[in-house]
Amino acid sequence: MEEYVLNFRKNEVSYLEIYEYSELSKLKYNDIKMYIDKLDKIYIRNENNIRNLSKLLNNDKRNNVKKLGERLIRNYNIYVTEKNRVLKMYNFDHSFAEHTTIAGIDEVGRGPLAGPIVAAAVILKEPISDDDIILGLNDSKKLSPEKRELLEKQIIEKALSFSIALRENTEIDDKGIAVCNNEIFIDACEGLKVTPDLVLTDGYPIRDYDKVKNIHVIKGDTKSAAIAAASIIAKVYRDRLMHQYSNVYTEYAFESNVGYGSKGHIQAIKKYGVTPIHRRSFLTGILKEN
Repeated sequence: MEEYVLNFRKNEVSYLEIYEYSELSKLKYNDIKMYIDKLDKIYIRNENNIRNLSKLLNNDKRNNVKKLGERLIRNYNIYVTEKNRVLKMYNFDHSFAEHTTIAGIDEVGRGPLAGPIVAAAVILKEPISDDDIILGLNDSKKLSPEKRELLEKQIIEKALSFSIALRENTEIDDKGIAVCNNEIFIDACEGLKVTPDLVLTDGYPIRDYDKVKNIHVIKGDTKSAAIAAASIIAKVYRDRLMHQYSNVYTEYAFESNVGYGSKGHIQAIKKYGVTPIHRRSFLTGILKEN
């Protein structure tokens, strides 16, 4: 018994041993909770194991142990719901061409008053097992900065290939945002180390480019796993750039508005003037008012 409890505390006891163990009542609540917390973090995905373990916990006489069993089932159901949601996004991608190499492309930064427009292209592995699925994929705007950072690491780790392209504010002023948007879509696609058979783009088709078949998807970052992944990569990359600029141009709060036209940003432009990273073609109305 003492050796078992010691191993339990060291997380060296498997969940199979736990629900086969007939003297759960002799284990302290904190030791049980520590192990259940670990199971929650690593997503135990076998439904039978989860239900058997939950049943064992629910049969314990202690109410706080019973609640651990209820929590285990609740979190497992959340996991299943999320897995099915994201799997639907993967299936959306491969509904266009089964077993084909598909890239998703999205941009961030069409509307800001300062900073570049950034695009990313991502090719995800077709999911063979649950381990291939990146849970949490979604439109980057719907995710917290912390969640985007975590997902970016997973995407980079699991992607077959990814690429980032950008156009600076001066190029946006010279060519226009639409031209720059199209150029970075092309550059991001060209930058992939794996040549895709199909490119899915968010919202806009790629113009004047016939090297790869392209399909544009309205609100693609909520429908397509590859486009959602691209939106996260592009968003994290651009936000980091703007945070760096905030250390140079301290009056404009780029660390929070990341170049968008917030009230404080517009007031700073009127008070301090424009910086070298502002898009002058976007500021005509604001500068006239000043």
